Amino acid sequence: MTEHEHVRVAVIGSGFGGLGAAVRLRREGITDFVVLERADSVGGTWRDNSYPGCACDVPSHLYSFSFAPNPEWPRTFSGQEHIRAYLEHVADVFRLRPHLRFDSEVRMMTWDAEKLRWGIETSSGYLTADLVVSATGPLSDPKIPEIPGIDTFTGKVFHSARWDHDYDLRGKRVAMIGTGASAIQIVPAIQPDVSRLTLFQRTPPWVMPRVDRAITGAERWLHRQLPFTTQARRGLLWGIRELQVQAFTKRPDELGLVERLAKRNIARAVKDPALRAKLTPDYRIGCKRILLSNAYYPALTEPNVDVVASGLVRIEGSTLVAADGSTAEADAIVFGTGFHVTDMPIADRVVGADGRTLAESWKDGMKSLRGATAAGFPNWMTIIGPNTGLGNSSMILMIESQLNYMADFVRQLDVLGGGVALDARPAAVDAWNDRVQERMKRTVWNTGGCTSWYLDANGVNTTVWPGTTTEFRGATRRVDLAEYEVVRAAEPEPGPAVTSTRRKKAVADA
Repeated sequence: MTEHEHVRVAVIGSGFGGLGAAVRLRREGITDFVVLERADSVGGTWRDNSYPGCACDVPSHLYSFSFAPNPEWPRTFSGQEHIRAYLEHVADVFRLRPHLRFDSEVRMMTWDAEKLRWGIETSSGYLTADLVVSATGPLSDPKIPEIPGIDTFTGKVFHSARWDHDYDLRGKRVAMIGTGASAIQIVPAIQPDVSRLTLFQRTPPWVMPRVDRAITGAERWLHRQLPFTTQARRGLLWGIRELQVQAFTKRPDELGLVERLAKRNIARAVKDPALRAKLTPDYRIGCKRILLSNAYYPALTEPNVDVVASGLVRIEGSTLVAADGSTAEADAIVFGTGFHVTDMPIADRVVGADGRTLAESWKDGMKSLRGATAAGFPNWMTIIGPNTGLGNSSMILMIESQLNYMADFVRQLDVLGGGVALDARPAAVDAWNDRVQERMKRTVWNTGGCTSWYLDANGVNTTVWPGTTTEFRGATRRVDLAEYEVVRAAEPEPGPAVTSTRRKKAVADA
């Protein structure tokens, strides 16, 4: 990166969202762009999460781009290493390498109202861009709770998303903090090797069997020879999940049957009634993401595993103390405590037209227009923005819908001519957010009786989409200019007294 490089588009992040944006830009004929990545390789969360047992809980043929089908998936639910390899493959096949800027963490992005462009300070230099596409993702910055006394702990401490592969857990006393998607994969993976495993469980998850198997060579051959069979397989997986959406979003009571099946799953694996009681949730299934595992419950019944049905509240040297007063000794602590989802750190690094950061704009809760743009931040877009998450399907479907919106955003800028920016109208953002939150009221995520990472500090669900992926695709098919203000740089008025160009806004004729 040269010191004062200028590009038409700067993409932040090289996970699924960032690479997808790069591919779509090239397909739109745009090659004047860079992908800024803070690490030294692509992959996003599938690069960072390399803990033992890491795998996806969405079927492989659905958890991949529609424009880059992979007939070689080895399992119905693929592991981290295969997904990361797939993303490296996408970077190669679509010739994205020349656009990648590794070791370039974004430190600050500031809107220049005079030049109508973004100034971007990175760890490797400074550049400017007409448009920013932020694809950092909600699962990128680990969250470790502030535990009193953690500085007194004499052993090893790390987060599941920053696994220390140089530290040998064999024969160690390990404390696993949290019971989310990462924890249920880590626990059975490390249980056979550790001397003692203590699981601190604040809230038990609902866990269903994982119907996973190796994809046969014959299947892979068929997918290679007849690509439409890959599309058909993907379509079937998608269709099943689209039919399930109403139970989550409109009729949560219909999830009762699934809940009974989940309880049977616990009963089959856990014979001890006391342990079974600890592991049985008291909220409606689906309120938190339903987790998939065949090995989690059996691992918890092993003699070297203790389940503490209480959260960790303090640490005294090597002793961990739970809220219920129980204690455990540990040589290592693994935090599986999630990510900064509703308070993404990148928001502190985006300074908009009025000098406020995105974090300040979102201090009362994240909200955007169609999950993509925010009022007061012209020519800035996000992939996997507010209320675009899913509770039962593949985020790749949502990402591709947002890429459609991004592509039309760029087209609209071209139509409007040079020296133009689009800024989401506050009224349009509020109207979209109000519709989303109204629909959210009857969803299982809001009515199921749980506290989840879907909710922000105010108890508002700012993360999940309360509808089908088909609905979202329709809502993001094109940009409605009536929802935007067209920002133009005013031409200088004649006369010697004029020393600067003022910003003015002109409303587009929708």
